[in-house]
Amino acid sequence: MILIRNVRLVDAMGERGPLDVLIGEGRILSLEGGEAQRVVDGTGCFLAPGFLDLHAHLREPGEEVKEDLASGLLAAVRGGYTDVVSMPNTKPAVDAPEVVRALKRKAEGLRLARLHPAAALTLGQEGKELTEVGPLKEAGAVLLTDDGRTNEDAGVLAAGLLMASPLGLPVAVHAEDPSLRRHGVMNDGALADLLGLPGNPPEAEAARIARDLEVLRYARRRSQATPRLHVQHLSTRRGLELVREAKRAGLPVTAEATPHHLSLTEEALKGFDPLFKVAPPLRTEEDREALLEGLLDGTLDAIATDHAPHTLAEKEGDLLRAPFGIPSLEVAFPLLYTELHLKRGFPLPRLVALFTDGPRRVLGLPPLHLEEGAEASLVLLCPKERPVDPTAFASKAKYSPWAGWVLGGWPVLTLVEGRIVHEALE
Repeated sequence: MILIRNVRLVDAMGERGPLDVLIGEGRILSLEGGEAQRVVDGTGCFLAPGFLDLHAHLREPGEEVKEDLASGLLAAVRGGYTDVVSMPNTKPAVDAPEVVRALKRKAEGLRLARLHPAAALTLGQEGKELTEVGPLKEAGAVLLTDDGRTNEDAGVLAAGLLMASPLGLPVAVHAEDPSLRRHGVMNDGALADLLGLPGNPPEAEAARIARDLEVLRYARRRSQATPRLHVQHLSTRRGLELVREAKRAGLPVTAEATPHHLSLTEEALKGFDPLFKVAPPLRTEEDREALLEGLLDGTLDAIATDHAPHTLAEKEGDLLRAPFGIPSLEVAFPLLYTELHLKRGFPLPRLVALFTDGPRRVLGLPPLHLEEGAEASLVLLCPKERPVDPTAFASKAKYSPWAGWVLGGWPVLTLVEGRIVHEALE
């Protein structure tokens, strides 16, 4: 038994407390205290449902030098995540049921965050032949995506949506038109021209979102079930507008934004630092403000990390040749708690919902609220500030674009079904 005493409760339903939360048998037993072997003082802190990340690159199998399940899932629980959806663009791709089962089996043995593998939509993520959707779901896949690549053949994407819809699996898309993106390494515009760097235009994202929404419209008309399209790492004002319009028209589309697109802009590239190189690229302040509005009005359903670790040697190379990607599992919530809630007054229950109920809804999972009888997959967050120190990351990616930023809201206790998986109590 664990008793968290005098703690505020925050979930998508709002804030309440302070209360005394008794945890045992994997569940919240009481909000009125009780006898326990372990007592934690929650004064000044708040308790939230465990976070779910819809979009993490854990690099296993094939690129374990960058990350593996052990380091990635440890980073996750240190960031307050109890559940992680791993992307399938590994080497080889996660495109067969036996690979999904092997990943889940290994993750269960680690007893950290729970792993929910995404499977490739097409064999080898080559965009040509669909994977076996039914066996993949039976093996434990929760999502289909060729993330890291765009689906060039609209007919293949449509067929994937039609096959996935009866099984209740969403199909996630990396929405960029490569013929417009070309070799862009940052947002296309005046700053890219000034720096002499190839640009990736916002129209590349908008054009592909527009096409994919039409594919979804077709699939919905042709399917007796409900096909579900999820737009990954949305980064532009125009892309957001397209998703908003589609939702108003009743299309079954969801979308996510990342911590980096919500906290950084293209201005970070002025120093030619590859740590800020990401796909899609950091955009303008106008785009960032539009994303913040989308968080508030429900156009954006979730905040997903797009945690993308590489070796430090790769990220310290030349900007044009360095890989795309930013690691963020361990800092995502403190970053946005500080930048959005503390500095801008963003409602805390809404912020928590974007880490919890929102991503769960994308996967078709029920909400996880703080009430008696609820599953005790929880995170205790405290406002005490400290600087980001990437050398202390559990992730193998010991670097961060937010290094030195002073943040509050750090997870100090993470529980999965009542079992402590991370503890940093003072």
